[in-house]
Amino acid sequence: WMALDEPYKVPLPLNYDEENDLHYFQVLLLLKALLPEKLISAISEHVRRSLGEDFIIFPSTTMSDLWQSSTKSTPIVFVLSTGADPTAMLLRYAQEKGMNDTMGIISLGQGQGPKAEKLVDEGKKNGTWVLLQNCHLYKTWMPTLEKMCDGLEESNAVHKDFRLWLTSMPANYFPVPVLQNGVKLTIEPPKGLRANIMRSFLPMSDLELSDSSKEPEWRRIQFGLKFFHAIIQERRKFGPLGWNIRYEFNDSDLEASTTITHNMLELDGKIPWDTLLFVIGHINYGGRVTDDKDRICLLAILEQYVTPKILEPDYVFSTSGTYKCPPDADTASVEGFRDFVAKFPLSEQPEVFGMHENANITFTSQEAEKLLGVVLSIQPREAGGGSGKSPEETVTEILIKQEEMLPQLLTDEHAHPESFKIIEETGLMISLGTCLTQEYGRFNGLLKQMSKTIGELQKAIKGVIVMTNELDGMFNAELNNQVPTIWTKDEGYPSLKPLGSWFEDMILRVEFFREWIEKGPPVSYWISAFYFPQGFNTSVLQGFSRENMIPVDALSFEFYVEDTDDPAELD
Repeated sequence: WMALDEPYKVPLPLNYDEENDLHYFQVLLLLKALLPEKLISAISEHVRRSLGEDFIIFPSTTMSDLWQSSTKSTPIVFVLSTGADPTAMLLRYAQEKGMNDTMGIISLGQGQGPKAEKLVDEGKKNGTWVLLQNCHLYKTWMPTLEKMCDGLEESNAVHKDFRLWLTSMPANYFPVPVLQNGVKLTIEPPKGLRANIMRSFLPMSDLELSDSSKEPEWRRIQFGLKFFHAIIQERRKFGPLGWNIRYEFNDSDLEASTTITHNMLELDGKIPWDTLLFVIGHINYGGRVTDDKDRICLLAILEQYVTPKILEPDYVFSTSGTYKCPPDADTASVEGFRDFVAKFPLSEQPEVFGMHENANITFTSQEAEKLLGVVLSIQPREAGGGSGKSPEETVTEILIKQEEMLPQLLTDEHAHPESFKIIEETGLMISLGTCLTQEYGRFNGLLKQMSKTIGELQKAIKGVIVMTNELDGMFNAELNNQVPTIWTKDEGYPSLKPLGSWFEDMILRVEFFREWIEKGPPVSYWISAFYFPQGFNTSVLQGFSRENMIPVDALSFEFYVEDTDDPAELD
């Protein structure tokens, strides 16, 4: 059962769920314990069974829907995220409505306020559309924008065709009344391959799909480009397995590539595949890529979709054959393309990216942890009826226990002679001693921060001092068994452990360095206990270099993998 691709869709072994009348939520608990990487997909399945498929599918809101929901006095606000830009989509819709020639567009910034006000005044009189981009970049003008939008409701002199379009990244200084009164749409890259391709087809019309002298080829290559765009965006979810550096590819890359491809196809003669590969791979998308290996990977992926093979009816994009061009790509309408994409799996397998199935495990496990973290963070603090402890009592108990267990600060007062040995010839401390000094200094910084905040939070719970935002965050973290950000932000080391395991691990790390200081350099080193393991490696090379008079640049590590873990044999 655990080895199945989709165990959450099949009954438990021996019909355990039916025999014991288990609710599907209890099956989710079992999956959390046994297969955490399948939990996100299982939650989607639970939502589908409980509420219906509409609640797990990317909503297809169009510009037409937004326009119909708005009036002359309600601004339309696009809440932006990195990698998404609605401008091109809006301009296409303006062209459909015949408003593109008179539409006023201005990107806000210092000194652009008077120009924006003038555009809006003209739009109100003449009934034109006005787009104010990047409102978040002009913080001081936001009160003026609020007054302007209030004036739209109160004024009777506004033309009925006037529309005010706004774009902004999330910002706490954006006027709340404008958000409350306006029509809002979050513009963000959709999650999942299917949703990504579907979004690319949403603003398209049948005319755009067939507008070429080489129509059959144009249709297939368009589909290939949209598929390629979705693939390189979705690869980011795999972290370093997808791209060495996380690139923010966006809709403008796809639009530029589509336009260039269309222009190339309109030239007489054969399709210039090599030219397309170079322009799209090296310039349009490649212009964002800074890593050499990523560039090679990008071009290798692109060659799967910008290729003469895509014109063959039986060409597929993945080994399973699930992903390919529509069979009727030469004649299908845009709606036909959308229907075909809608049949793709809701959650794609790594094989479509050319990866092993295990590539998904890390990503889906992290997504599940993130989701559960959010669920925990929004739990109510109030204790229910009965004799249960209140959250304040629970956290106070944890803090008292942590205070008792907190190690003493590290010090070199009782240091072993070899730990910080000074070399007579040079008068310098040994390299490992310098490394140890830096490490125990960092741990002391962490211990001081922990000691201080544990005491402050106890006082804040009693009401002796004010509960600040940082202490409130620490309170929630302690309650949810998470490591408080106030510890890890400046003084902490990277760790994925929950609070209980993290605290025990921190004590072991401190004791490892205490033993090193007081008993001298150990026989073997716990390398993952270091804040900066690279510094330790460099210290070892430097020490060997000084002792044997060999340039440090000429040294490197050589590793022998032992086939035993018996200490006696290793000696």
